[in-house]
Amino acid sequence: MSGRDLMQAAAAIVERAHALGAIVIVNDRADIARLTGADGVHIGQTDLTPGDVRAIVGDTALVGLSTHTIAQLEAATREPVSYVAIGPVFPSSTKATGREPLGIVRVREAAERAHLSRLPLVAIGGVTLDRAPAVLDAGADAVAVIGDLLLGSDPVVRVQAYVRALP
Repeated sequence: MSGRDLMQAAAAIVERAHALGAIVIVNDRADIARLTGADGVHIGQTDLTPGDVRAIVGDTALVGLSTHTIAQLEAATREPVSYVAIGPVFPSSTKATGREPLGIVRVREAAERAHLSRLPLVAIGGVTLDRAPAVLDAGADAVAVIGDLLLGSDPVVRVQAYVRALP
């Protein structure tokens, strides 16, 4: 998608989401997040640094950072981020990361370290409706789900199932 098309799509999503009281986090693109009035941006290890992102989106925007190891997570806790993500927790059909799944034990360890820094932890990668409760029980504050929302013919029904099943 071109930058212009992405900005138009993000602006429409932000408008709809905000009308419903929801927040929008733009993936990778701090410029698009700022220009569209999104609530924040999520970045990976090879994107702009959290400090550079803060310079673009400001101090009040949410900034999330993906991590894949406990060492990366510990480094992230010293950055100007609002939350950290860890993954992949399980094998994922959505994104080939080339990384071995971390499993529940590493989620628990990551949660302990993130919470020491008062940062919420988001678990991502292969999370399904059946697996999500165990991930949350291990200490993750939230789960990021992509592929499992597309099971069946109606993603809305699947999202509603998550809302009913999770605290």
